[in-house]
Amino acid sequence: MPPELVQRLRAGDRGAVAEALNLADDRRPAKRAEALALLDALDQDAPFPGAARVGVTGAPGAGKSTLLDALVRGLRRRDATVAVVAVDPSSQRTGGALLGDRIRMRSGAGDPGVFIRSMAARDRLGGLAESTWAAVSILAASFDHVFVETVGVGQSEGEIAALADSLLFVANPGGGDTLQFMKAGILELPDLFAVNKADVGPLAERTARELEGGLRLTERDPKDWAPPVELVSARDGTGIDALLDLLDTHREHALAAGQLAARRESGRRRFVVESLRRRFGSFGLERVGGVAGVEDQLNQSTDESAFAALARLTRTLEERLGGA
Repeated sequence: MPPELVQRLRAGDRGAVAEALNLADDRRPAKRAEALALLDALDQDAPFPGAARVGVTGAPGAGKSTLLDALVRGLRRRDATVAVVAVDPSSQRTGGALLGDRIRMRSGAGDPGVFIRSMAARDRLGGLAESTWAAVSILAASFDHVFVETVGVGQSEGEIAALADSLLFVANPGGGDTLQFMKAGILELPDLFAVNKADVGPLAERTARELEGGLRLTERDPKDWAPPVELVSARDGTGIDALLDLLDTHREHALAAGQLAARRESGRRRFVVESLRRRFGSFGLERVGGVAGVEDQLNQSTDESAFAALARLTRTLEERLGGA
């Protein structure tokens, strides 16, 4: 199945996208083997740089979903295809995704160039759903842009920065969050900042100035990318095209500086290490030499996809723990 499914995904077949995402979610052993073969093939054959991968994060209430909806509409006006992975809070009763925010995202309705997938964060407060990495690989095969929107409680920025080519932080006017962000080290991670609800006027402008002031205090190499702060309004469309242009500019900068390839390799390593840590804990990781041991094994197989490396190291750990 994988070669035929890979071809359909590359051709932008929406039926193939849904089929591949369902396969990646299937927990049955035989289907997991098929999913691994598919994800490995997609990773191995993926053109570089391929689809633009953008993470969208920010505090609850900042308007991430409505801004993302405006960005999707802006990209469709540019004839680009767009996929969105929305990581939602989980229902305490069912464990499924609470989809309230998706109700505000209407750009995908009836448009074959837009695909939206909601995923439950489950027990990962603020973190990415387990299957988010697989979903991004699948969607990147079929769409020009893949956005990942986090739950947005300030605990997932590191994870999403490892997954995305560009990390966009959405700030709420008057949120007074700048000092807290600085304390948490969050200002060091995003590549772009958008102060949403610019239509409120002076309050949004003051928040933008506070962010710019905070960013000037962070230590950066003068040659590094300087994260811009853009005033936008998802409601009236102010600044949306400028923000899309800035996303393009950041990607071009990262490509030219060789940072995009390094970022994706760093993300591959983080995905493998964190997946193993979640499954086996720190004690289990020590059976392969801890994080350094995993890194050493990844160094010896740089042509191996993240999914193949994770499967191989999982088998190794299961064998060693089984014999412990």
